[in-house]
Amino acid sequence: MNILVLHSSSGLYGSSKVLVCFSAAFIKKGHSVTVVVSEEGSLPNELRSMGIPVKIVRLGILRKKYYSLPGLLNRSYILSKAFFQLRKIIREEKTDLVYSNTTAVLIGAVTARLTGKKHIWHIHEIIERPAFLFSFLGWMISRFSDKAVVVSKSVYDHWKKIVPAEKLVTIYNGFDYSVFDAKPSTLKTELNINSGSIIIGTIGRIHYWKGQDYFLRIAGALHAKYSDLSFLIVGDAFDGYEYLYDNLNTLSKQLHIENSVYNLGFRSDITNIYNAIDIFILPSLLPDPFPTVVLEAMAAGIPIVATKQGGAVEMIEDGKSGILIPINEPEKAASMLEALVKSKELRTQMGKEAQLRVIKEFSLEAFDKSITDLITP
Repeated sequence: MNILVLHSSSGLYGSSKVLVCFSAAFIKKGHSVTVVVSEEGSLPNELRSMGIPVKIVRLGILRKKYYSLPGLLNRSYILSKAFFQLRKIIREEKTDLVYSNTTAVLIGAVTARLTGKKHIWHIHEIIERPAFLFSFLGWMISRFSDKAVVVSKSVYDHWKKIVPAEKLVTIYNGFDYSVFDAKPSTLKTELNINSGSIIIGTIGRIHYWKGQDYFLRIAGALHAKYSDLSFLIVGDAFDGYEYLYDNLNTLSKQLHIENSVYNLGFRSDITNIYNAIDIFILPSLLPDPFPTVVLEAMAAGIPIVATKQGGAVEMIEDGKSGILIPINEPEKAASMLEALVKSKELRTQMGKEAQLRVIKEFSLEAFDKSITDLITP
């Protein structure tokens, strides 16, 4: 089968890493995969290193900054151009299946319908606001998809409100966790951090709902009691959202923790980063459907602290492999973290429990089988 995969981002973050995994699984089963993204970046580079062809087409990705009349007119123009380019690719590649990864990719569903191809939508998002967007995407998924993969029960429960349940298939993400080995990290030396300092970190796209500002407020509350802590923020922003870096730097200064905060941007040495972190925080302010960074941190044997919502509730056993904290209550969250800050033994114990859980419940083998079974005629 010839599969054309369309994706919303060229960065190598959660949904992109899932794309790498299912593309590899399809190829192992003898299928042919071509990936289309809007621009060059770390994801196209990774795919090409695997021998997967990548084409660059502006796909008219839907983002918040386009929620205006001029923005929607811009998207309409780009989408119309993308349709003709994708139709040409489908003919040249003799495509059998169009596979859209994330709901931000609208053109795949329309192009598949107009060219008579099967379409699968891989849904990573829980979209609560604006309501009109949730309704519109629900209609699109129902009308233009043969199947829709959802990445967790939380995502399933959200979309089944407006999408027929028979269209939805829940498949948990899986990864090759062997890459998260226990090699000593060089990060403390690189950043000149005291060898005895406890590093508390978060990894992910810099975005308003990802909660990096909440992470800093928790950091401020902890720093007031424990001076030998370092706080790590890893990730870059989408184009047009670079101002969020300035906001985070300003907040660090307001909280008087700027000398303990390291904002590293995007890093490719992700194993080195995880191996430096003692406590991982997922501070999302909105439901994170099934955060791959949590799976990775669990695989690295790190205790997880996450806001009590979304996929994290399914991934973490509260009090055993991690701690679920309230949303936007930094003082309370900080107090819940204190036991981990004080006790290396507790951090080690929770980290081991997290590692055992991710290997048992979220394996790459289970993911590969489920995702390839889905596309088998």
